[in-house]
Amino acid sequence: MAQKHDKKTLERMIKGTLKWEELKPIIAGEKDKERFSMILELLQERVDWNEPIILPLHEHLYIVAKNNQRIVKCDCGYEFGDYRENWKTKCRIRIRDTPESIEELYPKYMGCDTEWLELREFFCPGCFTLLETESVPPGYPVIFNFLPDIDTFYEKWLGEKPPDKLK
Repeated sequence: MAQKHDKKTLERMIKGTLKWEELKPIIAGEKDKERFSMILELLQERVDWNEPIILPLHEHLYIVAKNNQRIVKCDCGYEFGDYRENWKTKCRIRIRDTPESIEELYPKYMGCDTEWLELREFFCPGCFTLLETESVPPGYPVIFNFLPDIDTFYEKWLGEKPPDKLK
């Protein structure tokens, strides 16, 4: 049977203030049905915009329903567009591809060989929050991390009608 978690515990989980002993059973245990809706409610309370969050996508990023569409939106309100497109392509990107730029992060000889690897940092154009990093060979395409099947998740896992189902 799934263990029920109160809203305060889930809020502490989102903030990252739970001790491992409290967090481990939440991660490893069976999920209770109400937890997802409580998480969405908590996340919605943290943002200053009204579009309903359909799915948390990444730290600071959400898939939201807006004008009968599903888009990616940042905490700050910046909109990246359709969730089926790679949100990273709309970011401000810093590419660390020189020994000097790598040494800003790593001690000398501890970073990557810039002939073999570059570090990409993706920042929100609205608030300049660092959203993601990639470590890839030079010239490698921008990685599309995750394309959720929202309808299947809502219908099969939650047993609910998907919000603002696209036609």
